[in-house]
Amino acid sequence: MADYVRDVMTPGVVAVRPDASLVEAAQLMRAQDIGDVLVASEGRVLGVLTDRDIALRAVADGADPLTVSAQAVCTPNPVVVAPDDAVSEAIGLMRDHAVRRLPVVEDGHPVGMVSLGDLAVSQDPTSALADISRAAPDGGPDEWV
Repeated sequence: MADYVRDVMTPGVVAVRPDASLVEAAQLMRAQDIGDVLVASEGRVLGVLTDRDIALRAVADGADPLTVSAQAVCTPNPVVVAPDDAVSEAIGLMRDHAVRRLPVVEDGHPVGMVSLGDLAVSQDPTSALADISRAAPDGGPDEWV
């Protein structure tokens, strides 16, 4: 079992500018095969934008995803962890704040992400969530038929 966030996090970050459109953010998520991006400016995390945020906070309200900015829809001031924080700290923060992902920040700059799936694989590798987290994603609608 891993002791520190750095041992379980996904290194590197995918980020968009605060003024990026939701279409830009969604295209980046698709290209990277991820469900969230950081909203950042000058190397500082301003928020986390998920595919669910785009769907529920913009598209469901009829907003034009070409004109709405990532910052307008993201969750601002997200809870973050440091690479040297204990895994138990990350688990507690996720539980307390009901979130599934935490940006990993070092010296004020994002260096990775840790997800519920990352923690499941680390803490209970035989769990159903760990199995799901390790599975390769589907190729998309063309493979669903």
